[in-house]
Parts: sequence; structure tokens; C-alpha cells
Amino acid sequence: MTSSKARTRRAPIPPPPVSVPDPVAMAAAVKAFLHAAGLPLQDANLVDTPQRVADAWCRDFLDGYAKTPEEVLGKTFPMARGSSRELVVVTNLRFHSMCPHHLLPVTGVAHVAYVPGKQVAGFGRLSALVDCFAHRLILQEDLAREVASSLARVLGSPGTACVIEAEQACLRMRGAQQRDAITHAEAYEGVLRQEGALRRELWARLGARR
Repeated sequence: MTSSKARTRRAPIPPPPVSVPDPVAMAAAVKAFLHAAGLPLQDANLVDTPQRVADAWCRDFLDGYAKTPEEVLGKTFPMARGSSRELVVVTNLRFHSMCPHHLLPVTGVAHVAYVPGKQVAGFGRLSALVDCFAHRLILQEDLAREVASSLARVLGSPGTACVIEAEQACLRMRGAQQRDAITHAEAYEGVLRQEGALRRELWARLGARR
């Protein structure tokens, strides 16, 4: 008999499709925004701002939409013979992103861990996976979940985790103006969803106590 406390996980709702960015339309929108803000568009410092902003957003802030976890993880490698599937942890992967609520920057570090299944990925590919999702308009909580779930799916890992520490400009610079605030988000898949030796090992490596 199934316990009434048993929890069933809901299938994730696929995100709506995203169109290819239009830098010309984006530049025009930025120009209209500056005009609506009452700023002198003929100012030498603002003349080329619309195009600069459009280029930066397309190249550095929204480029993640054009990538998939499978692409950025690239070639994977068979797990070494004799391995007992020890925990793989990479810490302090720096990233930048944009908050979808106020379009303000988020910067921080991601700590990524997984238990190898049949395949392992290069360490640099884990950083690319974080950027694949960070370079979108995404909440910090969803960023952690996307990284953890993608590792589990693509590598066939029996356990994954992503822990993110970030500085949110929308919390530090506006509203509450908590200038020293650090936000934390965690996501776990598989065996790392349960408290146990692997989870304790992960947090020991992160320098935290659970």
C-alpha cells in the first residue's frame, strides 16, 4: 500500500518557443525607450547606444536560447573501468544572467555535481551547460533545476546537483536595496535528492554543514 505521504513529481511544462532575436528591431526598441525616457538621442554618448545594447543582448545575454544541453556538453566519455561512481564536483563556475522580472543583471557562481552513469563530461563542458541556461531570461531557482535535470538526462547520471549563489541587482539596487544580500538556490536529481552519504559529501566539499 502506498503511503499517503508519497510524493509524485509533476512532469515539467515545456517552455513556449522562442523566436530568433531581431537585432534591428531590438535597436529600434531601445531607441524608442531612450526617447520615451526624455533623453537626448543626439548626445554623442547615446547615438550608437541602441545598436550597442542590441548587440550585447544578442551576443551575451540571450545566446543561450540558441543552444541545447546536448550541444554544449559535447562529446562524452565512457566512465573509467573500476570506478565506483564517485561523486564529481566542480565549484565556483562563474556566470552572469538577467532577471526576467526587471531585466537587471545577476552574477554569481554555480557548484555542479553528478554521480557518473555510463558517461562523463569534460569539466569545461559543465561551465558551458551553466551558461547555456544562464544566458536566458531565467530565475535563479529555474537555472539550478535546468542544470541538474539536464545532467541527469544527457549523461544518464543517477544523481545530480546544482547549487547557485548569486548577487541579484533587482534585490540590491532597487526595492529593498539589500546591498549585501546573497541569494541561494539548490536543485537535486536522483540519489542526491535524498539526504545521505553522497549529499553530505557534496556539502562537505562546498564547505557547508548539513
